[in-house]
Amino acid sequence: MKDILDKQDTQREASAQARLHAPADIIQRLRERALGKGDALEMARAAAILATKRTPELIPLCHPLPLRKATVDYEFDEESVRIVVTAACKGPTGVEMEVLTAASIAALTLYDMMKPEAGLEMVIDEVCLLHKSGGKSGLVRR
Repeated sequence: MKDILDKQDTQREASAQARLHAPADIIQRLRERALGKGDALEMARAAAILATKRTPELIPLCHPLPLRKATVDYEFDEESVRIVVTAACKGPTGVEMEVLTAASIAALTLYDMMKPEAGLEMVIDEVCLLHKSGGKSGLVRR
């Protein structure tokens, strides 16, 4: 694990996304919160927030961070849902891995809750960092 003892605490924020593609009728049922397993959007939101907090337990060299914010937003197309996770902290290292992990976990949670109805017709892609701010490099946008 990298030594960050001498790094100065700064305000840090990052956003990442993941996209889940599924048949249009299943996406519509997701939007209407009418899936057989229940409200997948709220379950995925809770899973993503939990993932931001647990990232150091999942990725071996990540440092634990004092998170002060974690949000999850959804944007729908006819055959996909885009998940955007934003997190912030004041600390010695950034929150990029936390938001990437959280966006991935949210997509996987939706996949799990939709699979009885969508089967193998779903695809998760476009997992990427959208922006980060704070630290030495300042603001960086995709």
